[in-house]
Amino acid sequence: MADRLPPLRGLPEQNTGIFLLVGSDEDMQQKLAETILQAKKSFTIRIHLATSLPLPSDSDRLPPKIDLIVFMIDIKNKYSLKKVEDSLAYVDPSYFLGKVCFLVTGVGRVNCCSIEMNAVWRLGEVYCSPMLFCELELEAVRVSTAQRLVRMLQICAGHIPGVSALSFSSLMWNSADV
Repeated sequence: MADRLPPLRGLPEQNTGIFLLVGSDEDMQQKLAETILQAKKSFTIRIHLATSLPLPSDSDRLPPKIDLIVFMIDIKNKYSLKKVEDSLAYVDPSYFLGKVCFLVTGVGRVNCCSIEMNAVWRLGEVYCSPMLFCELELEAVRVSTAQRLVRMLQICAGHIPGVSALSFSSLMWNSADV
């Protein structure tokens, strides 16, 4: 598929990690991005935001190099899961070797769920990707989620010697089964 997000775009930038946040709630994406940029870190972080994939094509520009794709699913919005599912077709399969995670938001208000939780769990299983559950509207939770994502990015960008994105993802996936 020509519009797939290519996994290895040029050489990695030294001491840099690049996120792609994909989700339908642009306000929450922006808040999370700002919190990530404020987090304590030892490397430079760049963040690209998208409501869905494929990314808009510009024949003069190459798609950005991405170290970690975070698909944001808002359980209060039934279209959120659909947009993520549709976007997954535009991700090169090699990203699913540890460079994708699903961030499920709105979990503090399960009574307002518009999405069947089994569908969310199934998505994580099918794509063998870790799932993080949180309530991003709470600042303390957003800060802790941002710190967790920064650590994941640090691993995915290859800044932690001896730890690969695939081994880390596998550890996270196995810990969810316990």
